[in-house]
Amino acid sequence: MNHYETVFILNPVLSDTQIKETVKKYEDFLVSKGAKMVSKEDWGLKKLAYPIQNKKSGFYHLFEFQVDGEVINPLEVEFRRDERFMRYLTVSLDKHAISWAERRRVKLKQKA
Repeated sequence: MNHYETVFILNPVLSDTQIKETVKKYEDFLVSKGAKMVSKEDWGLKKLAYPIQNKKSGFYHLFEFQVDGEVINPLEVEFRRDERFMRYLTVSLDKHAISWAERRRVKLKQKA
């Protein structure tokens, strides 16, 4: 199983309930495909560097998970079909990125 990280931006006009439902839907999608969720983060509403779909802000979320590589393509197809998503990026993490992500999570727990 490979280690992946997906960051996605949701449309800013969604309500809190719609955002939670969307995040839960894609988390359940990954788990149903055999993924092990390592971390989930809600980065909140952020201003975009440039307008996307005439929007100047969006709700950022991050999933870190382990799954077989053939699951990534169906996940991204689902992202493309869903109009609530403005952008997404999935990257495969190497051993250095995995250790960096772990250190970042530890720092976030210490701040909380």
